[in-house]
Amino acid sequence: MKQAQLGALTVSRLGLGCMGMSSAYTGFGTDDEASIRTVHRALELGVTFIDTAEIYGPFTNEELLAKALKGKRDRAVLATKFGFVSHSGRPPGQLDSSAESIKKAVEGSLTRLQTDHIDLYYQHRVDPGTPIEETVGAVAELVAQGKVRHIGLSEAGPETIRRAHATHPIAAVQSEYSLFTRDPEAKVLPTLRELGIGFVPYSPLGRGLLTGTITSTKDLDANDSRQSNPRFSEENFDHNLQLAEQVKQVASDLGATPAQVALAWLLAQGDDIAPIPGTKRVARLEENAAADALTLSADQLERLSALPAPKGNTHNDAMMKLLER
Repeated sequence: MKQAQLGALTVSRLGLGCMGMSSAYTGFGTDDEASIRTVHRALELGVTFIDTAEIYGPFTNEELLAKALKGKRDRAVLATKFGFVSHSGRPPGQLDSSAESIKKAVEGSLTRLQTDHIDLYYQHRVDPGTPIEETVGAVAELVAQGKVRHIGLSEAGPETIRRAHATHPIAAVQSEYSLFTRDPEAKVLPTLRELGIGFVPYSPLGRGLLTGTITSTKDLDANDSRQSNPRFSEENFDHNLQLAEQVKQVASDLGATPAQVALAWLLAQGDDIAPIPGTKRVARLEENAAADALTLSADQLERLSALPAPKGNTHNDAMMKLLER
C-alpha cells in the first residue's frame, strides 16, 4: 500500500472507516467478529489508517477496535474524534469542544481503545460555543503529555482552519469528498495545501451509491441513517443512480469495480489525500484496497470529473448547518 502525507503524519493512502461496524448503516452491530476480521485483514493489506469516534455507538466502536487491535496496536495509525458528546454537562445533542470536556473525552477514548496514545485526534465538528483556539490549545496540552500525537479537524471552514493551525500545527482535516461531493475543492483544499495540511475524505463512495450495489432504498434497514439523507429520497434517488451508472461504465472499460474507480479518482487528486472508505466485510475491504493499484487515464479522469452534480444535499438540514464553520 502506498503512503500519504497528512502534515507530519504518514499514513496508508487508503484507510478504513469503522463507523458502520457499530452505528448508522444497515446491519451495524450484528456481527462484531466479522468486523474484527475486517480490521485484521486491513492490517495485512497495509491499510493501517483506522478511523473511529466516541460518538460511534456511542462508545461501542472504540471498544470494538480495542478487541480488533489487541496485540496489533503498533501496526495501526489510530484516529478518533471528540465533540459530539458533552463531558461538561451541556444538554444532549449539543456540541462540546470545551477544554473541560476534551480532558474527559480523551481519557474515555484511551480507556475504551486500550491504548496509551491516539495518533490523530479530531474535533468532530466545530463548536460555535468554544473558540477554536481554546479547543486546539487543550488538545495541544494532550500532545505535550504524549496522549495525542497529531491534531485534526472535521468539516471546518477555511478561516477556522487558519486560526486552529496558528495555535498548533494541524495534521489533517476530514470532510466529505467524493465524485458526488466536490464542495471542498472550492476553498478548503486550497487552504489545506497552502498550509501543508493533509485531507481525509469520508464517505468517498457516496454512502454506497458509487459502489453500484445499492439499487433501491428498500435495501436499507429502517434505522439506517441514509433513510433520512436527501440523496436517497424518492425525488432524488433515481437521478443519482443514473450518475452512478456512468461510473460503472468507466469501471467496465477498466475491468474494475465502480468502487475502485471512485477511490482511484480520489487518490489521483493528490498525495496529501487519504480516503477512509468504510466497511465491515473482508470482501469489500479487499475490493477497496485494490484501488491502490488502479491508474486512471487522463481521459477517464476528465470524464469522471465532468459528472453532473447529484441531487440533494449531503446531509439533512440540521447536519448541514454544522459544515464548514
